[in-house]
Amino acid sequence: MNILLISDEECLYLWDYYRPGRLDGIDLILSCGDLDADYLTFLVTMGRAPVLYVHGNHDTGYESHPPEGCVCIEDRLVRVGGLRILGLGGSPNYSGGPHQYTEREMERRIHRLRSLIRQAGGVDIVVTHAPVRGYGDDDDLPHRGFEAFLSMLDDYRPRYLVHGHVHTRYGVNRPRVLQLGDTTIINACERYLLEIPPTGVPVTDVLPLRRSLLPRSSWKKT
Repeated sequence: MNILLISDEECLYLWDYYRPGRLDGIDLILSCGDLDADYLTFLVTMGRAPVLYVHGNHDTGYESHPPEGCVCIEDRLVRVGGLRILGLGGSPNYSGGPHQYTEREMERRIHRLRSLIRQAGGVDIVVTHAPVRGYGDDDDLPHRGFEAFLSMLDDYRPRYLVHGHVHTRYGVNRPRVLQLGDTTIINACERYLLEIPPTGVPVTDVLPLRRSLLPRSSWKKT
């Protein structure tokens, strides 16, 4: 399965200078935030792949002008082509703006998703905007990673965590790919092609997992 990861910088090759066929072979597109809504709409229109997205700290216009034809997976767990994909957008709170969270707030978001993750039997890909603390982040508050992601990766061991927020041009030798235990961490800035073995399930619909599907005995207040 070929998954196009995008974030923060619109790829001119895929937009301004687009030519028919450049999205051929892409099965799924995951946006990690801070991208023009029209860009996401363009990709889902010109390609044949679903586009899933989370919010970046600069995506304030999505409320009035969301990416058309795309699926927001913010605070959701969905199945696509046999993959369990979780969305947790936003950055650390540095100015009190939209899509900014304290560590405690991010911990609560993750906690509220525990029952869905258990129902699904785990998670394969976590889509975030901010990085993991200590893995591809910077020391300044706006670009610091979330420590809450460390516990999440330790608890659920997803195969991948993909993020944006920290542009690759911020550092000449900044790595795109890091490993933390069982999880491969990928900086999706501009574009990155992730190739994983096929799951055997065709990528057709985005199927949300809902808490209401759980047996009543497993419901818990969060």
